[in-house]
Amino acid sequence: MAALNDAPRSSLVGGHVIATPGVRVLPKAERIALLLAVRRFDNFDGDNDPDGEHDFGAVAVGAQRCFWKIDAYDRDLRGHSPDPADPAVTTRVLTVMLAEEY
Repeated sequence: MAALNDAPRSSLVGGHVIATPGVRVLPKAERIALLLAVRRFDNFDGDNDPDGEHDFGAVAVGAQRCFWKIDAYDRDLRGHSPDPADPAVTTRVLTVMLAEEY
């Protein structure tokens, strides 16, 4: 599952990216820095990734603490994927948010 989540997160391709209202109002340079930090994130360990799925992380950009989260939806984005391990029936959605929006 980790590889399936890492691919769209590290490339921002192959799924959907959602920015919360707090992220959307950040200055452009901070939004760019935030997306780069999410793409480069590799600090997974037993505390922040106990299931080894690489589906959540925290990054700091300037004074902002931000989170990112990956969810696996069905192809129509109407509910959870029936099988998150099967890309044929799954669309991954990466949400990037300020920590205070979680």
